[in-house]
Amino acid sequence: MKITTTGMKALAAGMLAGGLLLAGGSSLATTLRLAPTADLKTLDPLFNTAYITRNHGYMVFDTLFAQDSKGDIHPQMVDSWKKSDDGMKWSFTLRDKLQFNDGTPVTAADCVASIERWAKKDTLGRLMMKAGASLKAVDDKTFEITLEQPFGLVLAALSKPSGMPLFIMPKRLADTDPSVPVTEMVGSGPFLFKKEEWVPGNKVVYVKNPNYVPRSEPADGLAGGKVAKIDRVEWIYIPDANTAAAALQNGEVDMIESVTPDFLPVLEGNPEVTLTPSVASQGMIVPNHLYPPFNNAKARQALYHLVNQVEFVSAVGYGDKYRTEYCPSLYTCSSPYATDRGAARYKKPDVEKAKQLFKEAGYKGEKVVILYPTDNVNSPANLVLAQALKKAGINVDLQAMDWASVAARRLKKDPPAEGGWNIFLTHGGYFDAGTPVTNPWLSAPCGGGLPGWPCDKELDELRAKWIAEGDEAKSKELAAQIQEHAYEVVPYVVWGEFKPVIATRGLRNVDLMKTGIPVMWNVEKK
Repeated sequence: MKITTTGMKALAAGMLAGGLLLAGGSSLATTLRLAPTADLKTLDPLFNTAYITRNHGYMVFDTLFAQDSKGDIHPQMVDSWKKSDDGMKWSFTLRDKLQFNDGTPVTAADCVASIERWAKKDTLGRLMMKAGASLKAVDDKTFEITLEQPFGLVLAALSKPSGMPLFIMPKRLADTDPSVPVTEMVGSGPFLFKKEEWVPGNKVVYVKNPNYVPRSEPADGLAGGKVAKIDRVEWIYIPDANTAAAALQNGEVDMIESVTPDFLPVLEGNPEVTLTPSVASQGMIVPNHLYPPFNNAKARQALYHLVNQVEFVSAVGYGDKYRTEYCPSLYTCSSPYATDRGAARYKKPDVEKAKQLFKEAGYKGEKVVILYPTDNVNSPANLVLAQALKKAGINVDLQAMDWASVAARRLKKDPPAEGGWNIFLTHGGYFDAGTPVTNPWLSAPCGGGLPGWPCDKELDELRAKWIAEGDEAKSKELAAQIQEHAYEVVPYVVWGEFKPVIATRGLRNVDLMKTGIPVMWNVEKK
């Protein structure tokens, strides 16, 4: 793909007209401009699981614990903690000199209120409360969590990196009804949100928080010292991938959060651009368990026999260096719980086996509706799947629409012939697909759960055991058992593993972004 000089000049002129080059009169030496993957619409990080809102949360708020690049858990706002021998009582003491960005001190009461609000929305938080968790502020710096039932994921919950991380806000804001979004951003993190400069659909602005006190340890992943070395960060929303690539090459932005795969060859040829692959994401085929043919496990198993992971990921545009050749794990192959348990029979595609399984499932030629988003990075994978299904004798109805329409329609439980659906494709980031509980598509709660609505009592019982288990070796064995059973009942199908790519120009210390979250601490401009 060619980006013309004329196009670059037009973009620069447009940016100058819009005030983007010298926004707010800030110096280019201390301003970092990022082209994010989406427009920021929601500020409250507990109001949705959109990655753009999560990323905003990391700019403004801090966490009690955090995970490093290996997934190990470290204290962040917490200084010290202890638990009882039976694991039923936990005590946490905060670091000295913690302040919110309005200068008020962070207290244990703020932490308790933040946890209680988060626990009403987040999966792990609700599970912790289901274990009978009660919270109490002992003094200004110490709070306690007391459990009635075993819950082996206390630190994992408090350090949850994605979905809905536990961000700490003042009690007066945390006391807000969780069904009502918080719009006042008084944060505990390294940057301040400049609400008066926020232009939805165009620009989001953050500045360095002078009241933030970073930890002394070196930064690693999401843990350690969050040192803000940039005075001002601007998110410039550029929905067109060609325009974003031109902006980076022309120096109008310093970073693209996730490069559209088609543009990787273009940017690889620019010596001024650095491409940094992040941790792996997992591609997912989600079948509708409510209607034929995928209400039968054999039809869902048939999908696995049609998946050639290299073909799917290559079609999306990720070359050898940005993909895993084959991943047998439902937890991503770079995660601590990665395993090949139960996967051997699906390693090589087998169209004839798929045909047999569809027949045994009672398939009679009815249309299989695939929701096909034409504006999504995964769009080409839908076409690969459609072709594979046709080879297996399936009557495919590929219905094109934008991703917003897919997101709305996948919520419908109507029959496929009456406005419902049979299949849609998505992907989950490393932190979301990394464990049996953070991977929401592994859940099979009969009558509820995410679109697809799987129902399998044994799978959820195994997940409950995993949640209660406090021994790491036993947890890994349970995770393997969960995967083995999931390959039998097939709540969803993995279509491949790939590494989204961050593109930067003129920046140093960008390795922390390999988490897949565009953290701005410790980053410098050359």
